[in-house]
Amino acid sequence: MYLLLAAHPHGAALQELTQAGHAQPANPEPRTVALSGLAAVVRDLEARRPGGQPPRWIWHRTEDWYPALLASGVEVERCYDLTLCGTILAFSQFSAHTDYARNTDRAPVEDPVLPPKALKPPRPPADQGALFDNPAAAPAPGWTLEELRAEYAAQQAALAAVGTAENRRNRLQLLLAAESAAAIVAAEMQHAGVPWREDLHEQILASHLGPRPPVGQRPVKLDALAAELRALLNSPGLNPDSPQDLMRALHRNGIEVKSTRKWELRESSHPAIEPLLEYKKLSRLHAANGWAWLDAWVDGGRFRPEYVVGGVVSGRWASRGGGALQIPRQVRGAVHADPGHKLIVADASQLEPRVLGALAQDSAMAEAARDQDLYAGIAAKGFGGDRAKAKMALLGAMYGATSGEAGRLMPQLARIYPRAVDFVERAARAGEAGGTVTTRLGRSSPPPSQQWFLSQRSSTAEEQRRAESIARSRGRFTRNFVVQGSAADWAACWLAELRRRLRALRTAGTGGSGGGVRAELAFFLHDEVMVHAPADGVGACIAAIEESAKAAKELLFGPIPVEFPVSMAVVDSYDLAK
Repeated sequence: MYLLLAAHPHGAALQELTQAGHAQPANPEPRTVALSGLAAVVRDLEARRPGGQPPRWIWHRTEDWYPALLASGVEVERCYDLTLCGTILAFSQFSAHTDYARNTDRAPVEDPVLPPKALKPPRPPADQGALFDNPAAAPAPGWTLEELRAEYAAQQAALAAVGTAENRRNRLQLLLAAESAAAIVAAEMQHAGVPWREDLHEQILASHLGPRPPVGQRPVKLDALAAELRALLNSPGLNPDSPQDLMRALHRNGIEVKSTRKWELRESSHPAIEPLLEYKKLSRLHAANGWAWLDAWVDGGRFRPEYVVGGVVSGRWASRGGGALQIPRQVRGAVHADPGHKLIVADASQLEPRVLGALAQDSAMAEAARDQDLYAGIAAKGFGGDRAKAKMALLGAMYGATSGEAGRLMPQLARIYPRAVDFVERAARAGEAGGTVTTRLGRSSPPPSQQWFLSQRSSTAEEQRRAESIARSRGRFTRNFVVQGSAADWAACWLAELRRRLRALRTAGTGGSGGGVRAELAFFLHDEVMVHAPADGVGACIAAIEESAKAAKELLFGPIPVEFPVSMAVVDSYDLAK
């Protein structure tokens, strides 16, 4: 069953499409449901499963509908997010020839030449208990049911027009399904939250910064360091939080640096350097994850950030506020499992290099990674066992390092793994020429802007040098895009498959008590997931994580010899995982 769900002046409008999923209504009369009763209707439809399959909800954006359903205790199994899927179809080279792509008025997620667009600020928190009863909490007016049906029809027509060569249509269809599933996962993780012990966070802050200061004042340890810096730099009025003020004080004391970056400051032996570096470290903790952050973002023992699926042009996630995608090591001890539970932290080891090997079909690289650390395998083959050099060379190939030690090592890497190096080199040349590249499943890099093309028109030697530099910059972008984006494809499939398996465990009766395992996806970062699981269900969850990783590889690449191992740590707190 395919169900359209759209906002309606009197609540929500539902309409069933034909069983084949086409945009023809099975019943010409849509059903209107009051928002206060929508959760019950959705729950009933998910439970009835006409034809044995759960419904697939087709909506404008998952974030418009699903958070409120979750707050009402209702989960859905499948959806089709028209906004996320439309963006993929509008820019994929697989569908570039279709009317949908040619007539799109969508903008790329970001232009790699121009400054990135700022994400929208987080929406004010809603009263979860009043969702669907409070008109102010209803989904924002969006597409009508007719517009929703027309958009879905246009997207399905574009997908149907994708050729079957190289299995492109199936690959793109898989990407749309995985992206929509990721939107569900993101909403569920925000609803469930990351388990967070506020008392432990307070202890961490006190140990680093001292007691909680009054609002607007520095913690005592920062204040003491500021006083020490003023004395060492002979600057009584120094404000170490002001970059301009700090640079002037450093220069007055003969510390000729161009920035206050750590590596540059360490080149000086002045006695103020160490307290300055300590001040900067503690200041970052105070600003990014201090008491103000704790008060704003942690409630009821959970940190609930708002994730943005596909928020980065390569398909990686972003977040709105709270620094969800970068939990600093200093505060990871506060991420703590509930009593009777464990955190399972799973990391797809060396994901991007392994994806490169699979994309390039480089059997030599696949052999180097078999049953061992990839960098160690490469080092043994051609770098005299020096793992650090092997890692530097491979990362240099993926990120376009052409100078320094990485550049010097590149010829050796190319001799041993010519297919892998040639793959990223061709992606770089395409970018330098103004072309686009495409991930394994069909997400394409955005086309260059008009500004980029204008930059390539040069009449003087100086303009030519600048044009070449800009072209090389785009080449570095496309070189990495095709690998990073394909890794994001893999991760989306991993997440979707893991969610499916964890849901199945709830009713499988695999827990030690004889009941199902109620484990939750709690956190995701590019190639790492965290599952919050009951202690007696850890084994079943580990198996689900490993099986999901294998399934993701099969979905993307089929039965190839490249391995995608997942390392796991079962811990009480996140700081113990690595």
